[in-house]
Amino acid sequence: MFTCPLPVTKRDKVLLGHGSGGKLSAELLRDVFLPAFSNPALCRMDDQAIVEAAGARLAFTTDSYVVKPLFFPGGDIGSLAVHGTINDLAVGGADPLCLSAAFILEEGLSMETLRSVAKSMGAAAERAGIPIVTGDTKVVDKGSGDGLFINTTGIGIVRPGVSLSANQARPGDRVLLSGYIGDHGIAILAQREGLEFETRVESDSAPLHGLIGAMLAASPAGAIRCMRDPTRGGLSSTLNEIAGQSGVGIALQEGAIPIREEVRGACEMLGLDPLYVANEGKVVAIVDPAAADAVLAAMRIHPLGAEAGIVGAVTDRHPGLVTMRTALGTTRIVDMLAGDQLPRIC
Repeated sequence: MFTCPLPVTKRDKVLLGHGSGGKLSAELLRDVFLPAFSNPALCRMDDQAIVEAAGARLAFTTDSYVVKPLFFPGGDIGSLAVHGTINDLAVGGADPLCLSAAFILEEGLSMETLRSVAKSMGAAAERAGIPIVTGDTKVVDKGSGDGLFINTTGIGIVRPGVSLSANQARPGDRVLLSGYIGDHGIAILAQREGLEFETRVESDSAPLHGLIGAMLAASPAGAIRCMRDPTRGGLSSTLNEIAGQSGVGIALQEGAIPIREEVRGACEMLGLDPLYVANEGKVVAIVDPAAADAVLAAMRIHPLGAEAGIVGAVTDRHPGLVTMRTALGTTRIVDMLAGDQLPRIC
């Protein structure tokens, strides 16, 4: 006689999947970090904290980068760290001001590799107009750090009248996406595994503050409820977080979600779902239906939003769930990623 085992809900060791941005990451936050650090700013559970200081609203965020390999088509760990931190500030409605950079170096790392990463990081910050103003360096024993890890922290000023959070989605709102999904994760995987495609797949890593500024300028106050950059866990995990925090359902249209043929083909070959593959230069926005067309038009004018579209809507059906109408006319649940399809991609 066979029985179905109960799911494991308590774990005594950290797994790679705890860094996936999916269910295990949420479990880690819920069971370990939130009980230890609980406060109102943290409990908003957005990509940045919003804090009051001297009459200003500051956005504050931090992130660590452990991507493997360090260099990949379309970027490297240095430029990725700059872009990712800028984006976490921008999706909170903030104009980024400055960044910090902390390096954990493994003994034996090539100085030429370190110089290349630092040069790329500085160039990315200069292009974005956001300086790196402070930092730190630590060295660990050979075999303890896998070459190079980077932590970046960013500070920005939230725009007047802007208040964005994942708990603000309302039934009827539209889901806007700035372009093709899955490019970053597949670019990393192709470099890591030596995969070749007819057309080169490059990471979409890019700073989004210019695009997001244009979106905010094109919308009346309060019309954009929430913005996120769908990085670890991909579009699926991001929308599941929003649906859960707002207590709403989100209904996607499969045919409206842009995916490059090379990315789609790689996912089919490897048994991956592009909805769970990481992005590093895309923004998803939940927008009042009355303002959706204006915001979409502003996105399409910007180079980073040329392929933007409305990919779904917020609904009062199935609170906390994301569903998708498929090309075959069926509906499926798009759950949050349980494990980690592609570890070490950011």
